Amino acid sequence: MTTNSGSDRSAAAAPTHGCIRCGAPIPLADALCAACNPGGLEQPAASQAHGTVFAGIALAVVAMLVGATFLIGGVGPFTGRLITAAPVDGGLNLTLEVTNAGRRDGPATCRVWDPAYLGSPPVETYVRTPPIPAGETLTFGQRVADLGTETRAFAVDCSR
Repeated sequence: MTTNSGSDRSAAAAPTHGCIRCGAPIPLADALCAACNPGGLEQPAASQAHGTVFAGIALAVVAMLVGATFLIGGVGPFTGRLITAAPVDGGLNLTLEVTNAGRRDGPATCRVWDPAYLGSPPVETYVRTPPIPAGETLTFGQRVADLGTETRAFAVDCSR
């Protein structure tokens, strides 16, 4: 008595995936099943699919850059200087003068630091200004604790 215990298993075990249109199981090398590709047209290559995705990502990045230019373009450059640094309870009260040399109104972020201190981390703090009209100068005060309570010469650098 002879038994056939699965000699046809190797033919049925080929890996498959779904057709990109209808989901029918097809060989991994194909993208479309025979029903979705009745003319037997050449299957799209993996490089074509990946190239299309890459082009879409590149176009999205360019669109975001153009959008950001329209949203924040023309604000600044900013120049800032320290007018006074007066000790207050637990910190310093800084009076800063910041000029917006740009075509549009906008706030600035100013880094205030001690240029004489060369250690790491630096003695510094960041101050956000109120919106400054285009071509105008704004003088404002801000209490900070990160610079200590000792009055000394601080450097100021402002940017968008």
